[in-house]
Amino acid sequence: MPTTPEARTGSGLYVPQYVRDHDTHPPLDYPGYNSTALRHPKRPLTLLPHTLTEVTSPVLGHERVGELDHDLTRQHEGGEPQGQRITVHGQVRDSDGRPVPHTLVEVWQANAAGRYRHTGDNWPAPLDPYFTGVGRAMTDAEGFYRFVTVRPGAYPWKNHQNAWRPAHIHFSLFGQAFTQRLVTQMYFPDDPLFFQDPMWNSVPEEARERMVARFDYGSTEPEWALAYRWDIVLRGRGQTPFESEEEIAEDDE
Repeated sequence: MPTTPEARTGSGLYVPQYVRDHDTHPPLDYPGYNSTALRHPKRPLTLLPHTLTEVTSPVLGHERVGELDHDLTRQHEGGEPQGQRITVHGQVRDSDGRPVPHTLVEVWQANAAGRYRHTGDNWPAPLDPYFTGVGRAMTDAEGFYRFVTVRPGAYPWKNHQNAWRPAHIHFSLFGQAFTQRLVTQMYFPDDPLFFQDPMWNSVPEEARERMVARFDYGSTEPEWALAYRWDIVLRGRGQTPFESEEEIAEDDE
């Protein structure tokens, strides 16, 4: 997460400045990720002051989360989605290792065949009528979240010759207002497609493993679902790599 040291303006006031953590987060312009050449900012980023309205509303809380929003396998009547059922769980923590309670976590992903339910995704993989691929949950008092879903499939995209995205799940975390949002991706261990994926490779090597979930056999539900654990650290030395708005807009429509 970017830090914001103060700098003196011409009027003598100190205002926050945007500083990107290059040891953790990917660069805004990464040659291997072709779209960044068109989307990355051409001028230094400036933090705009937020009014009281922007930092206090809209509040995205528990009243916006439905009973089955966390379970992507039971959101449609008449059937269940195809694919390997999994649970994904973990804890959201701050830089001091303290849990972040009652924060909204949203996910979106491709189905087991590697296709999104989106008009822009039309490669010849089957759509699943019982899988929308979106979910949301609140962290509990100790910062824990849990989703039930199916393992997403890999899919092609046209960034380079024979380009395939590794299996992944997108995560979005909200603070106490809509302006407080962080977005990242969770990957699965030992994916054979990491080597050619520019989104994965754009993240500094020492930080990449923070995006990989750990297979959690102890939390596997017998005869029901495999389990993966993925903790999210918002800032600090062990922070999870997060995406810029340009990457969010381009990836996985």
